[in-house]
Amino acid sequence: MKRIGFLSFGHWQPVPGSQTQTAGDVLKQTIELAVAAEEIGIDGAYVRVHHFARQLASPFPLLAAMAARTSRIELGTGVIDMRYENPLYMAEEAAAADLISDGRLQLGVSRGSPETALNGFETFGFVPDGTDPEGADLAREHVGVFLQAIQGAGVARANPAMTGTTGALAITPQSPGLSDRVWWGSGTRATAEWTAEQGMNLQSSTLLTEDTGVPFDELQAEQIERYRAAWKRAGWQREPRVSVSRSILPITTDLDRRYFGGRAEDADDQVGYLGGTLARFGKSYVGEPDAIAASLAQDAAVAAADTVLLTVPNQLGVAFNARMLQTIADHVAPSIGWTPNLAGAGKND
Repeated sequence: MKRIGFLSFGHWQPVPGSQTQTAGDVLKQTIELAVAAEEIGIDGAYVRVHHFARQLASPFPLLAAMAARTSRIELGTGVIDMRYENPLYMAEEAAAADLISDGRLQLGVSRGSPETALNGFETFGFVPDGTDPEGADLAREHVGVFLQAIQGAGVARANPAMTGTTGALAITPQSPGLSDRVWWGSGTRATAEWTAEQGMNLQSSTLLTEDTGVPFDELQAEQIERYRAAWKRAGWQREPRVSVSRSILPITTDLDRRYFGGRAEDADDQVGYLGGTLARFGKSYVGEPDAIAASLAQDAAVAAADTVLLTVPNQLGVAFNARMLQTIADHVAPSIGWTPNLAGAGKND
């Protein structure tokens, strides 16, 4: 079954035309968009996490608030930069938010991307050793501790004067099944294989930090194929999930045309350097809904994934983005085999 969700980067800026002038605006509007998306039948509401920027930064209070206002839609991240996280405190927050949502969290985590702060994670108190200047090993170490904690491993010695035992204590609360809903944001074929070996689901975005000369969707489809082969080799019993992100901007009104009509340069892949590494950026799907639907149906990675995350221009406001999601739901998503999920929507409004 194909799922679609929206992915908000949570930009806010006090400039003319922005519907998210403040951090409060973007937080409240993200909640309202999740409610609207659930009513449309969209399957997921996901948020990006950035630090030291005018974007969403602390996901768990937001996810809990989204959970309290919805009843069916998946609530997730894409992604949390694990270099910044205390994995045990994160395990407590994640379990609490997941319990509030009745088990709807889908947590995308990774090393993160180039950021506005130089080694901002060090400011948060996490300093890698001299062989890991970008914090890649640090992020993997943190996610390993996090996974053990949400699986109930003992992480602290009990105080016998208080507990009558010298055993190990697990983080509380625990939320059963949460560890099966952790995703790693992978930018290469090799890290996709590593993700499978760790037993995590795969999130792949609109860029890959490698290039072999083939179109982006084909390279991403190869990444997914390698991930699933590695998952099978690892012997995991459950079926993994795979998501890809796409920028889909249907034009149906003069306002849409004013915003997006000049984005012809985004209709092809782009290859460039990101953080000193050659990267391939996937194209945007911009135009009439029927044309987008026909093109998206030929996207090899979209066909291979079970979930497609739609990046939304959140600064244009809830009404604009809800209308855009409705257009995609009605005229684009059916071309990839998606049908709306309306069961139980809106019960908590």
